[in-house]
Amino acid sequence: MSDLTKFQVIDGELIGARQIASPNFNQRPENTEIQLVVIHNISLPPSQFGGGYIEQFFQNRLDWSEHPYFRTIEGMQVSAHLLILRTGEVLQFVNFKNRAWHAGRSSYLAKVECNDYSIGIELEGSDDTDFEDVQYQVLSEVVATLQLAYPKIEQHLAGHSDIAPGRKTDPGPHFDWQYFRELLMNIKKRNSDMN
Repeated sequence: MSDLTKFQVIDGELIGARQIASPNFNQRPENTEIQLVVIHNISLPPSQFGGGYIEQFFQNRLDWSEHPYFRTIEGMQVSAHLLILRTGEVLQFVNFKNRAWHAGRSSYLAKVECNDYSIGIELEGSDDTDFEDVQYQVLSEVVATLQLAYPKIEQHLAGHSDIAPGRKTDPGPHFDWQYFRELLMNIKKRNSDMN
């Protein structure tokens, strides 16, 4: 795909992503540095894709009566910084300077409350479905861009299941970590060769 010309971080905003404001965020604790990227999967209803329900959910606009599953999450207020759709489109719901509500009770390298210091990226997908190749391509471009903007996340990429084991299973067994890391490495190598 490209050499990071597609994405750029300016003032906490991912240029190249469609901006859709979520009300579900708050301030990060004072003097907190971004140190981690957390990868999730989400589909609403489970294992069904499209329909705009994830966007509605992150904006507290989901009609709970539209599907029986929605009643089980009624009233929940969650968000992620980014959502990568199965088409490869990237949506940003929360500015990176702010704390999105994606990780819940969590711990990474013995440091609790991952929401405080992480960026949450949701992939439209499920634990029982392969992700689209374009999602891997775009995810690796986005993460490479984030690592330039926030160097402390360079070695710190985790799945939701890694920071909340037993409670969460995403991004799930269908997420190919090795393929993602190879793509990421190739993008970074290409960019360093160009400099």
